[in-house]
Amino acid sequence: MEGSVRCPANYVPLSPISFLERAALVYGDRTSVVHGSVAYTWRETRGRCLRLASALARLGVSRGDVVTALAPNIPAMYELHFGVPMAGAILCTLNTRHDSAMVSVLLKHCEPKVVFVDYQLLDVVQGAFKFLSAEKVKLPLLVMISESTGCSSAASSDMLYESLLMTASPQFEIKWPVDECDPISLNYTSGTTSRPKGVIYSHRGAYLNAIATILMNDMTVLPVYLWTVPMFHCNGWCLTWGMAAQGGTNICLRNISAKAIFDNIAQHRVTHMGGAPTVLNMIVNASIADQKPLPGRINVMTGAAPPPPKVLFKMEELGFHVTHSYGLTETYGPGTVCTWKPEWNSLPAEERARVKARQGLQHLGLEEVDVKDPVTMKSVPADAKTIGEVMFRGNTVMCGYYKDMSATKEAMAGGWLRSGDLGVRHADGYIQLKDRSKDIIISGGENISTIEVESVLFSHPAVLEAAVVGRPDEHWGETPCAFVKLKEGYSANAEDIIKFCRARLPHYMAPRAVVFEDLPKTSTGKIQKFVLRQKVKAMESLFKINGSKL
Repeated sequence: MEGSVRCPANYVPLSPISFLERAALVYGDRTSVVHGSVAYTWRETRGRCLRLASALARLGVSRGDVVTALAPNIPAMYELHFGVPMAGAILCTLNTRHDSAMVSVLLKHCEPKVVFVDYQLLDVVQGAFKFLSAEKVKLPLLVMISESTGCSSAASSDMLYESLLMTASPQFEIKWPVDECDPISLNYTSGTTSRPKGVIYSHRGAYLNAIATILMNDMTVLPVYLWTVPMFHCNGWCLTWGMAAQGGTNICLRNISAKAIFDNIAQHRVTHMGGAPTVLNMIVNASIADQKPLPGRINVMTGAAPPPPKVLFKMEELGFHVTHSYGLTETYGPGTVCTWKPEWNSLPAEERARVKARQGLQHLGLEEVDVKDPVTMKSVPADAKTIGEVMFRGNTVMCGYYKDMSATKEAMAGGWLRSGDLGVRHADGYIQLKDRSKDIIISGGENISTIEVESVLFSHPAVLEAAVVGRPDEHWGETPCAFVKLKEGYSANAEDIIKFCRARLPHYMAPRAVVFEDLPKTSTGKIQKFVLRQKVKAMESLFKINGSKL
């Protein structure tokens, strides 16, 4: 229309910073963060975040600078999610499982002005600094996050987190984004398929995904959220910001165990939590001594890897209500949700679990998810059989990869974010993953979904964890090889496992080899299948040398 304007004169860019501003007003005296004996209100949290932003400005951090954090789920990590963007800077949270070499690579790439590190991880950053010094790279400022006991300061007192806040002014003028597409955070991918890449999140995307995550997780006002999802992973699936929007209480958990989960649920009357299927598996296999009665309904959002239906079934038996979401680092974490329909409640329990194991459809913050032929870009038919690549587009898709335009163009080719995940679409429109494109096993011309084989393995009464990869075969090309970890006190041999699978799968899909050992995982619970593939190749070479077969 002639004379129309794109935005009204009073337009203000969207930013999750506004969630904290509102929380301090509406829920000011209510508890915001709890960590052991430490607790803050929303008014106090806002004051601490303003002091943090003021301290960053004093350290020379300005709009567009990167600030890095290496810390577990503790109050300071939560505060950094607001304090850093309040200073106009970009928060880059690093995986706490990275070693010094990897941290040095990421620090060199993102060039932070300041690095915040938890005292338990100080040696990792100091080691990374040695690598950087050897390359003559300018070192960022280092601020250590300490606790009242159990640590000794390796930095001068004015470079301790609490000291910085105490000496900073709470009268700080927030540097709101000039444009809502300005970056708010930088998240490195988990590196399950390649060297991690830096994914850029915008204020707008973070705002929308936080709201979408609240809605899909059925979070009404004043939820009590147990932090079993790492805050460094996709900014805690954007719930670092989302919890402020609902005035909830953040229960921080430095170390995750089944006992700690049940203890905190009982103590704080937790209403919501999240976690990868490995966390759910930990819960359902908790000893009777560690389990405690649930205080009420607990909503659990799971993602990061497809959950085995057996694990979902057992969670339901314990009284947890599980919502299945799916996404990537490139989609701000959750991108789809398996929205539950009332008519499914009448299905048998195991069938309900199978339905819930599907990845569903896009959440309300995302425009569209589809399963497409990656060459023709045509949507596959909704027949639950035709496999295509899962693709996304919308406001909660990344801005791009930091300093990597070629990788960005490749990932966004055709106007859609290409996930690298293979899936099908069911008649009701819901999508279901079949495998990563690199994980699919092609045996004698047949595609074998490792997810389907793993679901059968998880239903074996002795199996605690399982993963399947392709093993080179001179005749078939590849055959399935299962890596299995047994439950404590249970026993099974390879013959038992193979026989169990053959009774439930076509023979060509059943594993032909079984290896019993602990499974390598990322911090978010994804099995590192590239490590398992390397092991299979190494074992093949060893057996060929010895003239025998695996």
